[in-house]
Amino acid sequence: MSYTAAVIFSPAAYPGYDWMAQAVSDLSADNAPSKMLWEQLSSLYGVCGIVSIMMVCVFVQGKLNKTIRIGIYLFAVMNWVSNVGYAMFPLSDSGNAGAFQDIMHIYVVTVSVVLLSIISLVVIMIGGYRDKKYRSIAIWATIALLLMFAGAIGTNIVPRDFFGIPERFSVFAAAGFNAVLGIYLFRGF
Repeated sequence: MSYTAAVIFSPAAYPGYDWMAQAVSDLSADNAPSKMLWEQLSSLYGVCGIVSIMMVCVFVQGKLNKTIRIGIYLFAVMNWVSNVGYAMFPLSDSGNAGAFQDIMHIYVVTVSVVLLSIISLVVIMIGGYRDKKYRSIAIWATIALLLMFAGAIGTNIVPRDFFGIPERFSVFAAAGFNAVLGIYLFRGF
């Protein structure tokens, strides 16, 4: 909810921000007028997301099946890379100004997050579809992966003026799956 609030309300502090055309990362860029509001609204997302996924990792030790556990551990690594990487390397300017931190943000952190997301979700799907007891978590992982692919494909095929719409499919897929894992934890898997 914290991340959703940041995505929905931070544009109010960013005159001229076009959510349909611009990336979510533009809202937290170093020079973005919405940066302070973004940090306030998303402050719980980072901390709670990491706490939740680490509690999931502790809970699943010796449970589920090895394949699903490995997928969950990889998803936890992705959460750490995302949380720390984007905090260390926010965009220097909306879009991509080409500074070192922009290169790190886009070509190191984002690529790592995307690859870890895809690999972890595929591994969870394999483990879940292989064992009928865990099919529901595989279905959630499939939904998240399909949303990520829809976002990745969409950002490359829609006109530039609509880049922000499919991009949100990708960013919400990971946050949403983390929430799903938290619900599974609450229910005892």
